[in-house]
Amino acid sequence: MVDLVQNPWRGDFPALKQTMHGKRLAFLDSGASAQKPQVVVDAVMAAYTDGYANIHRGLYDFSQRKTAEFEAVRTKVAEFIGAEDAQNIVFTRNTTEAINLVAQSWGRAFLKAGDEVILTQMEHHANIVPWHLLAENIGIVVKYVPITPEGSLDYEAFEKLFSPRTRLVALTHVSNVLGTVNDLPRIRTLIDAQKNAHGQDIVFLVDGSQGAVHKVVHLPDFAPDFYVFTGHKLYGPTGVGVLYGRAERLNMMPPWQGGGDMIEKVTFAGSSYAQPPARFEAGTPAIAEVIGLGAAIDYVRTAGMDAIAAWEKELSRYMHDKLQAIEGLRVFGTCSDKAGIASFDLEGCPPSDVAMILDQSGVAVRTGHHCCQPLMQILGVSGTIRASLGLYSDKQDIDQLCEGLHKAIRMLR
Repeated sequence: MVDLVQNPWRGDFPALKQTMHGKRLAFLDSGASAQKPQVVVDAVMAAYTDGYANIHRGLYDFSQRKTAEFEAVRTKVAEFIGAEDAQNIVFTRNTTEAINLVAQSWGRAFLKAGDEVILTQMEHHANIVPWHLLAENIGIVVKYVPITPEGSLDYEAFEKLFSPRTRLVALTHVSNVLGTVNDLPRIRTLIDAQKNAHGQDIVFLVDGSQGAVHKVVHLPDFAPDFYVFTGHKLYGPTGVGVLYGRAERLNMMPPWQGGGDMIEKVTFAGSSYAQPPARFEAGTPAIAEVIGLGAAIDYVRTAGMDAIAAWEKELSRYMHDKLQAIEGLRVFGTCSDKAGIASFDLEGCPPSDVAMILDQSGVAVRTGHHCCQPLMQILGVSGTIRASLGLYSDKQDIDQLCEGLHKAIRMLR
């Protein structure tokens, strides 16, 4: 068993040394955006103060050094997720942009009216709206895998959604509302069986925004065509995300945005384009943010992703046991394989009112639909209260949350 009293990482995060309304800060909104360790703050600061320059352009020392630092992060990302080559890593602004890049480049080039895309009922809007846009503009058909009452995917229903017109399966690695960890190797097997039966090409895209944070990601285990995640949930800066793409997919995709650094040659008559990943990184990139992401990856790898996962698993179990002991509290998502995310409602207590009382108690949580309005319809609620763990969370945070909830019950019921 993991000792949940003494967190080995909390002291690395300067924001957590502050108080909120005079109370110890229990930050339980890491699923939205995580706090940053001092090493990430220092790396971003150094990127601006220690010889800042644009990259890929200058022959002078500052530019050459910054280019090397920037490109070194591409290698770190590839190693972090088990990608076969650093050239399969494209830097974006966030997960949302990464999925839109795939939809607008691969999707517009290779999908046609009547082609089918399979999503799930637990998807974030970032993995729904881009496909709705293609449905409106091209005429693709979007299908959704239902979820069980426990918050898992219904794999029997999943298998029945495939047809000879299926061209894409796109789903979340870990639900940002339910905390459900989807069985990606099993889904890969379903896709391969369909491909073998009908001979069609089916692309597999995984939204790893929560997955890359809470567990070890090893892409060969489920062989996606695309895997995307964002830096700010992984203790890194905002404004930087990652798109991994298999080489054969990236090589066949046209550019999405045009400008500097993504070209091979430009004349008045036309343009030719660079090879991936440069083809998809038009303009000056988020240089300091990418370097900060590299520092964040170094940080979690030094901490040990297995150690982080073990800590969060024990703490998540403690959190769910404490929450489910509160009268009138209902947790959404109770399957066995869960990340450190708990979404719930409290009978007779409006979520926004609960959140304000928690705020005054020093507890930061998220309320609302969490960019998952279709899932809220399935759950039969307009929104939930969500507590999400980071590696810096501890038992005291959970105790403080539950004390605040009991206070909300006394005030609101």
